[in-house]
Amino acid sequence: MDPSVFLAQFWGWYLIIIFLILSFNPVRIKQIFNDLKDEKFLILASSIAIVIGLLNILFHNIWEANWKIIITLIGWISLYVGLSLFVFPKQTVAFLKFINIKLVQVIYTLLFLIGFYLLNVVYEIIPV
Repeated sequence: MDPSVFLAQFWGWYLIIIFLILSFNPVRIKQIFNDLKDEKFLILASSIAIVIGLLNILFHNIWEANWKIIITLIGWISLYVGLSLFVFPKQTVAFLKFINIKLVQVIYTLLFLIGFYLLNVVYEIIPV
C-alpha cells in the first residue's frame, strides 16, 4: 500500500474521530489543558507528538502541490508542537490556550474538513 494512501486514511479517520469527541464532549478540551499543567503529562504528550511527527516526516515528506502536502504538514506541525512543548512548555501551553479560546469553532471545522477531504481522496466518497 502506498504510504500516502495509508497516512491519508489514518489522519482522515483520526481527525474525524477527534472532531466527534470534541464536539460531543467539549469538557475534554478543558481536561487536556488542565493536564498540561502536570509536568509528567506534558513530557509524555510532547514526547508522543515528537515521535508521531518524526515518523510521519520520515515516511512521508512529500512537498507536492496536491493533497499529499496536507499529510506532510500534519507531521511537521506535530513535530513543532512536540518540540515547543518540550523546550518551552509554559509559553507553548499559554499560546495553545489563546488559540483554542479564540478559534475553537474554526479549529473544529478545520479538523472535520481536512479529515473528510483526506478520506474523500482515498475512498472517493464524492467523485471529483
